Amino acid sequence: MSSLTARFIGTFAAAAMGAALAFSPAVAADDTIKVGILHSLSGTMAISETTLKDTMLFLIDEQNKKGGVLGKKLEAVVVDPASDWPLFAEKARQLIEQDKVAAVFGCWTSSSRKSVLPVFEELNSMLFYPVQYEGEESSRNVFYTGAAPNQQAIPAVDYLAKEEGVERWVLAGTDYVYPQTTNKILKAYLNAKGVKDEDIMINYTPFGHSDWQTIVSDIKKFGSAGKKTAVVSTINGDANVPFYKELANQGIKAEDIPVVAFSVGEEELAGLDTKPLVGHLAAWNYFQSVDADANAEFIKEWHAYTKNDKRVTNDPMEATYIGFNMWVKAVEAAGTTDSNAVIDSIVGVSVPNLSGGSATMMPNHHITKPVLIGEVQDDGQFDIVYQTPGLVVGDEWSDYLPGSKDLISDWRKPMSCGNFNVVSGKCGGVTN
Repeated sequence: MSSLTARFIGTFAAAAMGAALAFSPAVAADDTIKVGILHSLSGTMAISETTLKDTMLFLIDEQNKKGGVLGKKLEAVVVDPASDWPLFAEKARQLIEQDKVAAVFGCWTSSSRKSVLPVFEELNSMLFYPVQYEGEESSRNVFYTGAAPNQQAIPAVDYLAKEEGVERWVLAGTDYVYPQTTNKILKAYLNAKGVKDEDIMINYTPFGHSDWQTIVSDIKKFGSAGKKTAVVSTINGDANVPFYKELANQGIKAEDIPVVAFSVGEEELAGLDTKPLVGHLAAWNYFQSVDADANAEFIKEWHAYTKNDKRVTNDPMEATYIGFNMWVKAVEAAGTTDSNAVIDSIVGVSVPNLSGGSATMMPNHHITKPVLIGEVQDDGQFDIVYQTPGLVVGDEWSDYLPGSKDLISDWRKPMSCGNFNVVSGKCGGVTN
């Protein structure tokens, strides 16, 4: 995303504030500003998403203690799409049309995000999406505060190749959009680095998959060819529990075939026997173990709010924290919750992250992030073994896929395009 990064330097807020719109009658008539929370509280993804609902309630409570936003209290409107991807779209429409929320914070899987995307674009509302994803998308109405592949998957592969000497790769994922597209990018990246197809094994399983004996046996056999082998895991939800148990059952240790996961964090580890996972890795942009004053204060306030010192924090929580604070700052700059005004004012907004630095909303509606690799410890926390020296700009279109490498996204006027082709000089050609 070097071309986008180079063009980013400048000031966005002044122009956006000059174009800020007045209150709409619906907003002016309300005593509170409603905020939608769209996370699965039941079904296979509840293991991960319930905490993000709690995080939003915590953030709203903290903001209300500060006086709310624009002099009004925030009111949470919580719905449960129950890990049912079509139901996400139905619940999103309910939040926007019936509940009149100013913005929505939610979704976890890319299937749920893809389900709701047409609704947010049709109704011109805003979704803050807090989870790592596969890229290959940029919408004017979505703000991607989780990692793009170049902020998680590719740095993880680079780490394994350089530090662990990995030469054979198992790309194991849940059978849906995020793992499929991420692995497509990773395969193209590995091929570009000289890795042959016979040294890449790709496997997909359904959500909630529980019988891992045959697959783990295949991984063990694949790793016995005399080359250092690793598993790059995009397995999502509660299927991770039996996966790691089966690795242990078959005697696969981290020093033999390390696993680097993109969907296993502190929340998931809290429900597991961590002994089989010790030494395995996860790639995120935040860990609870980050040594920073901002993180220590956040954890302290989180424990006070939940009245539970054992409640952990994790990466999607930090992404939610960043996205929420960006929305608050953009609303205050615009002087209204009107979607058009907030969308115009949010590009260029910077807020603190929990690692002691800051995050900035870029013109492609992705944010800047550090990349961290953590090693699982027996207490369910991560020992950070690697961190990028600086912040990485989220790349919405992959440099390694033929249909994407010439595309950039810039939602500032006059371009206002999610798929601008720098070769043809035209907007369009790929679905946003």
